[in-house]
Amino acid sequence: MLGIYLHIPFCASKCSYCDFYSFPGTAAQMDAYTAALCKKIAAFPSEPADTVYFGGGTPSLLGGARLAAVLDAVRARFPLVPDAEITVECNPDSMDAALLEGLRAAGVNRLSIGIQSAHEDELRLLGRRHTFPQAREAVGQARACGFDNLALDLMYGLPGQTAEKFLQSVEAVLALHPEHLSCYGLKLEEGTPLHRAQPVLPDDDAQAETYLALCGRLASEGFEHYEISNFCRPGRRARHNAKYWDLSEYLGFGAAAHSFYRGRRFAYPRDAAAFLRGEPPVPEETVDGFDARAEYLMLRLRTADGVSRADYERRFGDFSAVERVLRPLQPHGLACCGAEGCRLTERGFLVSNAVIGLFL
Repeated sequence: MLGIYLHIPFCASKCSYCDFYSFPGTAAQMDAYTAALCKKIAAFPSEPADTVYFGGGTPSLLGGARLAAVLDAVRARFPLVPDAEITVECNPDSMDAALLEGLRAAGVNRLSIGIQSAHEDELRLLGRRHTFPQAREAVGQARACGFDNLALDLMYGLPGQTAEKFLQSVEAVLALHPEHLSCYGLKLEEGTPLHRAQPVLPDDDAQAETYLALCGRLASEGFEHYEISNFCRPGRRARHNAKYWDLSEYLGFGAAAHSFYRGRRFAYPRDAAAFLRGEPPVPEETVDGFDARAEYLMLRLRTADGVSRADYERRFGDFSAVERVLRPLQPHGLACCGAEGCRLTERGFLVSNAVIGLFL
């Protein structure tokens, strides 16, 4: 079934590392953008869907009433299965009881909360508006409102950060008992304040040590490492994100939102004014033949499940080409191949770009 992505571009301020499309918005702009989203959604042919994801930006900044209105529009056009996963990204400083109660009443059942660090100096470096005590309080409020599926984000590889310091953040977040953790290495994206500052980041070996220490610590807590950057309690994988990793179809609505639908990719421009004017998404490319195979391999090798022999043969034919690349990596502890397929190990994840390069 389809996944539905809604891009909410509003942010109270821009984080120093962020290159996502976002900007501050007035109440009037938010009202107009909500109306435009509902109009675009209503114009699309109806199909069942099983995941909805509000990303941004800071979707929680839009407020419960507007988010509920967009979700109503989604339900009217894309009938949701009874157990549909409905996620809203939130920042701790824009979460309160009124918002959370509104989201619960609207049917939202998963929150993705950007915590990033438990250290105040790192939060300031990243340009985050919240403190860790605020994050802890936001998680407590979410629990009090009945949310039992919380995904928390952390970042490693920050300037001056040691593995020990990052693991202190991990311990602080584990004390909040999340169902899901996303842990990303900092990238200096061109055009961002951090990129312009050109800080010295921990080298590749230091980041690899941090990553493997993270993997070991979360494994000891019973977390499943199911994708390079994602860990979860059993049964709590991010179902919407999984659509990106296995070439399932999804529709994106909103400025800068991307779609993969009927074998084609298209995206709305990074321009909220153009979206408000009703300008259509722009086709990107047709995904078929070798391109689809390369993308499938690139995405599946990010996951702990790896490349399924049966699924690959159903899509593309002979699996032997995959084995020829990955079996030689097995003696080095970078990959595992068996009757069901091939996958990278956690150490293999560290060099996944090089492995994918072998295929390309």
